[in-house]
Amino acid sequence: MDLLSPDHPLARALAERAYTDLTAVQSAVLAPEATGRDLLVSAQTGSGKTVAYGLALGGTLLGAAATLPPAGAPLALVVAPTRELALQVHRELSWLYRPAGGIVTSCVGGMDPRAEQRRLAQGAHIVVGTPGRLRDHLERGALDVTALRAVVLDEADEMLDMGFREDLEAILDATPAERRTLLFSATLPKEIVGLARRYQREAVRIALAAGSQGHADIEHRAVRIAPTETEHAVVNLLRYHDSPTAMVFCGTREAVSHLQASLLERGFGVVALSGELSQSERNRALQALRDGRARVCVATDVAARGIDLPSLDLVIHAELPRTAETLQHRSGRTGRAGRKGISVLLVPLSRRRRADLLIQSAGIQVAWGAVPSADDIHALDQQRLLAAPFLSEEPAEEERAMAQALIEAHPAEAIAAALARLYRSALPAAEEVFDPGPDLPARGRREGRPPREDSSERPMVWFRLNIGRLKNGDPRWLLPLICRQGRVAKQDIGAIRILERETRFEVDARVADRFRAALKQVQHPEGKIEPLADAPAPGPRERAPRERPQGERPQGERSSAERPQRERPQRERPPRRRPPGSGPQS
Repeated sequence: MDLLSPDHPLARALAERAYTDLTAVQSAVLAPEATGRDLLVSAQTGSGKTVAYGLALGGTLLGAAATLPPAGAPLALVVAPTRELALQVHRELSWLYRPAGGIVTSCVGGMDPRAEQRRLAQGAHIVVGTPGRLRDHLERGALDVTALRAVVLDEADEMLDMGFREDLEAILDATPAERRTLLFSATLPKEIVGLARRYQREAVRIALAAGSQGHADIEHRAVRIAPTETEHAVVNLLRYHDSPTAMVFCGTREAVSHLQASLLERGFGVVALSGELSQSERNRALQALRDGRARVCVATDVAARGIDLPSLDLVIHAELPRTAETLQHRSGRTGRAGRKGISVLLVPLSRRRRADLLIQSAGIQVAWGAVPSADDIHALDQQRLLAAPFLSEEPAEEERAMAQALIEAHPAEAIAAALARLYRSALPAAEEVFDPGPDLPARGRREGRPPREDSSERPMVWFRLNIGRLKNGDPRWLLPLICRQGRVAKQDIGAIRILERETRFEVDARVADRFRAALKQVQHPEGKIEPLADAPAPGPRERAPRERPQGERPQGERSSAERPQRERPQRERPPRRRPPGSGPQS
């Protein structure tokens, strides 16, 4: 039976889900040259590859039959890197194979293994799981792989990055040699190619560019932020875009907890996903996002794998991803299967070069800009209020009576002002942010740029800080304080001279105006910074101490052997007394 014919059970499942057009990867796996063959597919996250390999398995599992045989030992095995992705695959394959009578079961970490063993004993056509849990069931004899016709490795690159190579090899070595092996990966590094060469037979290579995938529907943006303004930037981006669901990525679970607490304090409905959560806690967080009780998810990279939220159209990278692959996986949470989405990188002053290299490696086009200001957000609030559905809906009789009473008791302008005040009171307040400016230099570009000049060769502007040696002034904490208040990077600070009652320091003239403007916005300064009218006389420069290799001495410091020995005054000791009978006294 032709899989694309209307009578085929998988075609009926697609029709029930209103699938009118197949994505590029779904069409590619159904091409005649791919039928029945091992597949090595590189396709971006969000391109519809779960349904793609579900369709590719159709001919192998069903053949010419309209329904699957009674469930027993599994016919197909799908391996995914994380619990969320495995459970998502379980949901997708369940509806796809329901018209064919397919039974799909999951085996993932964090769930009751005894319940999984009972379901495996009852029989299943497709088993979806994480590498560690599948290997555990395999070694305990609960998972029978003797009848397998196909194995799918989903996001194989991520599984290798997470250290699952040994588990994957143990699982593949235990499966029948004549099985089909379908390997799906967003990227194809040499480790993936080596895995394919070992476990696949004459695999058909399918490489799909991001432009023909769901990622073509992602608008990539990068915004300049001053140091220490990450939280303010996240707040304003969430307020400006007003997404039904947004995801904010951080690098560590500590950063996730901190940002979640900060957003909750400001009035956002937010949940967190990190590796320390139990499966039930993760399920509750995702359910809160799906039913609208929360609109923001703060997550680490690993915790967010496999999350598919239909209304998610905004991704914010609060911390720059480490690799281009991580950037693609993060951004791929939005713009899925033809939906539009926005991915925003937050780029501090000191990370511009890192961001440029990351964007270049990912091969994406990025529009640079500034964080939306409070004025921009207030203007949008006004537009949204004017277009609010409750203003255009036909009022009920009771509402008409209440409106008439209000008009008789108060002027129309007062009623409108109260409505605007009530509308804005339910919204988190926008933050005042500082725009570093469009002329932000990309420091240290490798080719075609002269080396960055030393601060002694750059024009500098002097400032003073009312903290000196009397207040234990030290460059190790004064330098971060200066950068925090002036919203500049450490590279923009030149000489630092700590005097008795104040500290004088240089600021790169190219950012001096921005530095002065930032100082005016500081509400509760830890120390008062102001321009210095006259540059101090030339003298030694004091900088934040660098870390020295063990055994290296600071310049100009002598060793203990080279330092002159300090003469100590000799203290006169009283004569030692001898016990009686011990000899003559001298």
